[in-house]
Amino acid sequence: MYKSRRRFIIFGVNVFSGLFFVVLSMMLLGEGSFLSSLIVGAIVFCVFQIASSLLTSSRVANAERRALNSKETGLLSDFIKKLRFSYSVDDFIESIQTVLEDKADCSVLYVDRENNYVIYNSPDRLTCSDETMRVLELNFSARWPEGFYFMDKELGIVSDLRETRGFFLVHGTKHFYVFCRYTKLFDPIIYPRLFSEFTRFEERSKTITSLSEIAELSKEWTMLAETQRSFLPQKMPDIPKLDVAAYFRPLVNVSGDYYSVLPMNDHKTLVMLGDVSGKGLAAALVMGLVMNVVKIIENKEDLAGTVRAIDRAIKGMRLQDKYTVLFIGIIDTEKMNIRYINASMSDPLVVTQTPAGYKIKPLSSNCSLIGIIDIDDIEVAEQKLYRGDLILMASDGVSEVMDDDGVELGNTELYMNTIQNSALKSAQKFIDDIADLVMSYNGNKKLRDDVTMLVAKIER
Repeated sequence: MYKSRRRFIIFGVNVFSGLFFVVLSMMLLGEGSFLSSLIVGAIVFCVFQIASSLLTSSRVANAERRALNSKETGLLSDFIKKLRFSYSVDDFIESIQTVLEDKADCSVLYVDRENNYVIYNSPDRLTCSDETMRVLELNFSARWPEGFYFMDKELGIVSDLRETRGFFLVHGTKHFYVFCRYTKLFDPIIYPRLFSEFTRFEERSKTITSLSEIAELSKEWTMLAETQRSFLPQKMPDIPKLDVAAYFRPLVNVSGDYYSVLPMNDHKTLVMLGDVSGKGLAAALVMGLVMNVVKIIENKEDLAGTVRAIDRAIKGMRLQDKYTVLFIGIIDTEKMNIRYINASMSDPLVVTQTPAGYKIKPLSSNCSLIGIIDIDDIEVAEQKLYRGDLILMASDGVSEVMDDDGVELGNTELYMNTIQNSALKSAQKFIDDIADLVMSYNGNKKLRDDVTMLVAKIER
């Protein structure tokens, strides 16, 4: 099991480190003074300890991957992957059927304990039995603490994994029972991950259901808009060497525009801005879906994989005419570059200072619309960055705003001049200048589209 291998790796590396230090000390004591030998030995030992720590981390990570992908535990890992992109009870049931039932030969019972309502049960004698339901109801009430637990063949709690014949997860009043004759072969490392993903699914499903109910039953669009806004960053994160600001002005309460800023480490930050086709509930659902996919996906470095995951998720909703355009990139303030995919967004811009003044470089589209047509090979582009560079990402509500003569702002020197003249300012003041320009250029007319901007500036 993973824990045993981990302890063995750490013990082995520590023993080897200790022996190395003893041998090194004995060798050095025979040469030069005691103090100099001690200093040299300490330095070499510290370097060796750092190398040992890196080696331990690498070997532990490899052991963890092997444990998660082992023959039996790998089945639960597959279920977690499917669950990560489930957004409704129907999606959840499909994940159960294709992985737990078909591949893993497990039986499942999914119950709302508040009223003992069976949401789903596998079509077999155990999970369809009234006696099974009666025993589980007696043993595990609606107030059972959240977490994951193991069951024996009598459907009671058991702590000895060798005696397990199943397990169950509890979140709120939802109980998810999995019966499997070889439960003891699952590596315990998988259960916290499974419970965490199950919890995220329940919360995600609850939010999407709330959006639908609000729109269809009460028509309280203000409440819907507030729920939608909760998907967006409530405040910009504090990122070393990067100044970030955003502007969001929906045309109506419910918008199809979205943006995200996700720090990955001290020098890499994922930025994204997009626009869903249309308005209303469907656009809000797709917007929330995209934000969730990007938030939960594990390998954010894989931009092409992230875009394909978004594409699959949107198509999986089966909303006939819904798609999104988006710009997604990773800003690296150590390597001083941005790797990006521009899926048909109005060209984002990099504004960089040169001896002749500020120069504007477009980050042109290199990918088709997402969620409605087949996507060919996705190219990840890269642009060099310099200290003081400013990256402007904006929805087409900025560049396509019109004056009284019907001239779009994006086609004017006024727009480019304002960008160049404001590039020296902070990200927030830059956005304020562009927002003021949009409103003044539009005059007293009603805006025709959502206005959304995200700006990232590399600090000097």
